[in-house]
Amino acid sequence: MHIETSDPSVAVLIPCYNEEITIGKVVTDFRHVLPDATIYVYDNNSTDATARIAAAAGAVVRKEPRQGKGNVIRAMFEDIDADVYVMVDGDDTYPAEAAPDMVEKVLEGYDMVIGDRLSSTYFAENKRPFHNVGNRVVRGAINILFDAHVTDIMTGYRAFSFTFVKTYPVLSKGFEVETEMTIHSLNNNLRLYELPVQYRDRPEGSVSKLNTVGDGIRVLSTIFRLIREYKPLPFFGWIGVVIGVIGFVLALSVTIDFWHTGMVQRFPTLIGAVLLLLVGLLSIVAGIVLDTLAKNSRSRFILDSNMSAYVYRHNR
Repeated sequence: MHIETSDPSVAVLIPCYNEEITIGKVVTDFRHVLPDATIYVYDNNSTDATARIAAAAGAVVRKEPRQGKGNVIRAMFEDIDADVYVMVDGDDTYPAEAAPDMVEKVLEGYDMVIGDRLSSTYFAENKRPFHNVGNRVVRGAINILFDAHVTDIMTGYRAFSFTFVKTYPVLSKGFEVETEMTIHSLNNNLRLYELPVQYRDRPEGSVSKLNTVGDGIRVLSTIFRLIREYKPLPFFGWIGVVIGVIGFVLALSVTIDFWHTGMVQRFPTLIGAVLLLLVGLLSIVAGIVLDTLAKNSRSRFILDSNMSAYVYRHNR
């Protein structure tokens, strides 16, 4: 959606959980580079002084009782109306200086601008090697499956248009929400722009809320679920082909024995082979049916996005 206005409203969204060490600086930095923006800090059950410090720095502070970053983003997207949204973590790992350029790209017509850490300093600054490996694995898998070239799949620094925010269904509850956003955008052929940003590791005393193993499993589960929903034909098709090939090989071995002896000596194998062939065929058919439904869902999404943009422009 291209916004035809000389004075667009900008909302900076900062989901926070126990970030008292860094939140004051983050709010101050974004107030400096985006002086006309409204900065929202959503406190997700913090047990420290995050909310008080954020309010003192000039942010609008709200509470979100449902634990998890995905739940916080869902609340933000539901509650706040703006022409442009900038989302950033409260841990002071992303540079506020990049925000004006991200806002400008949204105003040019992009649906989502991605703050690309991986093209700059992420792998040098990030002190968690398993996170580096995880980023590469997730990036490679998604780009192959969606025939895309996105560099940073899981960044927490993004900018969005009004239409994206109001039509994006936030389903994930935790940190896997960024991966979900990227897959949603690729599946619906949205306009994406990657802007390289300088990443810096957390300052001393600031503790990451990420659990390398637990959150990694949730991210992989999210990818698995979204591929099943967005790409059902390749997903179920390949499962069907593998199962069908196994069934065919077993049936072929029984057929060869019958050719040589004139007798079916392995009835259990033959029955299992036929069942595997049927299951493989049904899986392929299910993939075809679900692929049709997925295409209809993408069509509805486009119509919803167009209607949202139309209503928004005519209500300004």
